[in-house]
Amino acid sequence: MGQKSIIVQDVEIQVTKISEDDYISLTDMARYRDQERVNYIIQNWIRNRNTIEFIGLWEKLNNPNFKGIEFDAFREKAGLNSFTMTPKLWVEKTHAIGIISKSGRYGGTFAHRDIAFEFGAWLSPEFKLYLIREFQRLKENEAKSNNLEWNVRRSLAKANYRIHTDAIREHLIPPQISKAEEGYVYASEADLLNCALFGMTAKDWREANQEKEGNIRDYASVEQLVVLSTLESQNALLIEQGVPQHERLKILNNLARRHMKSLLDSPAVKRLQDKPLLN
Repeated sequence: MGQKSIIVQDVEIQVTKISEDDYISLTDMARYRDQERVNYIIQNWIRNRNTIEFIGLWEKLNNPNFKGIEFDAFREKAGLNSFTMTPKLWVEKTHAIGIISKSGRYGGTFAHRDIAFEFGAWLSPEFKLYLIREFQRLKENEAKSNNLEWNVRRSLAKANYRIHTDAIREHLIPPQISKAEEGYVYASEADLLNCALFGMTAKDWREANQEKEGNIRDYASVEQLVVLSTLESQNALLIEQGVPQHERLKILNNLARRHMKSLLDSPAVKRLQDKPLLN
């Protein structure tokens, strides 16, 4: 394991390498909210129903040894006032790999970057943006030293993409349909996110921008990409919960509006707009 750190809004956050994946310290991130009660902050987040469903989905996709029965039991109880959860209990009962605990000088609760970004969004959209910015800086420095390439656009684009498409495949695509019909379902859900965030479908954008190459998401700002990654995870959870598409559009649009307003109204974020994160 290699240990490095980044500074996010005056908070030093450890980043460690485990099995070739980057894990970020939730313990350090929680200090952004409360310097003294970091364990309470993490426990309050992990007992949330949306959190349980998100980290459960992540484990299903990335961990062949994940105990789904135990996860289902936790999911049934999540949201109740009597429900309690800790990272240690989650790992012990489900054999999760996305969250780990370390002891010693650099100890604490760490999470895979996909999960850490979600925790950052829960703390605040602004904090998530700064976290991604500084993580990008760290990865770019690593890439330069190893003559490699690392780009936040690709990282953000894929962070929750698989979680989103898996939820669509598992819950929205009926058996024995054609590939064309299956593609329509995926495109419909992609456009649901486009409408929630950009206010238009991919087709609408292409018709209005015929002189441009690529698609609507290729021209998104970093703030929009940050919000889009959150919308993907939230839509996956709503699909799992059986919420109809027209209701999901309203929920996701309200979420996108709140997060974009929070980001764009922040004086600190406005200062960053003169220093673009993406190449």
